[in-house]
Amino acid sequence: MNLLTEPGPVPPSTTSLRAESQPSIAIIGGSITGPTLALLLHQAGFTRVSVLEASPSPFAQAGGVIGLDHASLATLETLGIPQAELAPFPSERVTTIRIADRKETGRVHSVYPGRNTAWHVLNSALLNRLPDTWLRTGNRVRSMSIAGNGQALLNLADRTSITADLVVFADGRRSIGRRLLDPTRPLHYAGYVAWRGQLTGNRVGIQDYTRLGAHGGAFHMFPIPRKNGDTGLDWTFYLNMSSEEFSRLLGGDPTQRTFIQPHHVPPMASEEVISWAYQLFPEAVAETISATTDWYATPILDIDPPQRMVHSLGAAHALLLADALAPVRPNTAQGANNGIEQDRALAIALGQHLHHGADLNAALDHWQQRLLPSVHRALQEGPKLSAALGLGRPLADPVPA
Repeated sequence: MNLLTEPGPVPPSTTSLRAESQPSIAIIGGSITGPTLALLLHQAGFTRVSVLEASPSPFAQAGGVIGLDHASLATLETLGIPQAELAPFPSERVTTIRIADRKETGRVHSVYPGRNTAWHVLNSALLNRLPDTWLRTGNRVRSMSIAGNGQALLNLADRTSITADLVVFADGRRSIGRRLLDPTRPLHYAGYVAWRGQLTGNRVGIQDYTRLGAHGGAFHMFPIPRKNGDTGLDWTFYLNMSSEEFSRLLGGDPTQRTFIQPHHVPPMASEEVISWAYQLFPEAVAETISATTDWYATPILDIDPPQRMVHSLGAAHALLLADALAPVRPNTAQGANNGIEQDRALAIALGQHLHHGADLNAALDHWQQRLLPSVHRALQEGPKLSAALGLGRPLADPVPA
């Protein structure tokens, strides 16, 4: 019997951890979902919380634009993070431009029910508000087992370990938690890559979230503030690419190399991507990409729908949230929003347990039943939206720039 993956109903509670005997909670991952949950738990009165982040420098420098819907924005405002801090350009308008033969063939204006922000802006806002000592950097979880007292035992890369009554994995697409708790759901490459970068200045002069669509590629732009007070541009170029092409350009399998930093993007790869940009889009777009010095690449991945979010582990519980549970395609605009919604509902459930003696297993089971359907919907919607944009299909050889 594999204690980390054995399915079955959640057993009845054997203990009730009230305010005078709080559960210890370990949150794995310091990106968006993990710190948001930590702040919500702090607000609810929890004190024995640790956020374990594998990176020694957790503050993200670039991660692309993310859309925050009204519910997510309201949740963040309750944590003392005002919209003006996250969305310095408070436009809700989205401009979609259709491109054929590198020329505009039409545009549509729509309204996004929320605000757009940059990943690094939200990440910094969250981490800067964590209570002192809660964030533990350079703590990579390598394995998990059951301690002698029934708690979860987390073994770290530096050969130290910690115990917890509740372990929450919010550690992204290559989650160690998912590999331990739900190993029968591997990642699948969706057939296209998000190339990302940030550029000083706004040479294209946009004020709204703007996206250009051409068959086989999409280019998204959003103005962002820079540290020197200037306006910059955050861009994402979604480009169809077979797994063989990905391996040739970036030297690995897309389900293993899930985030490529600038120093790992070889000149051969950037030159080919720029060639595609000149073939698919107007010259100004290709020049924007070409003028950016530091690029990031993220292959788009799919996964089979999860059947569980909550796993029993001795007397403890282990949970999977957001991308650790199931990464969804970025064009759904549901990744961060689903994670924040899961955080809020989980903090409420745990707060009921802490302050009112609610049965923990029943609370977690109800939380799971409420949140799983929205994850399934996002997983189903992503491929449909991508197909409508022509993403996920192979392209012919690029034309040299």
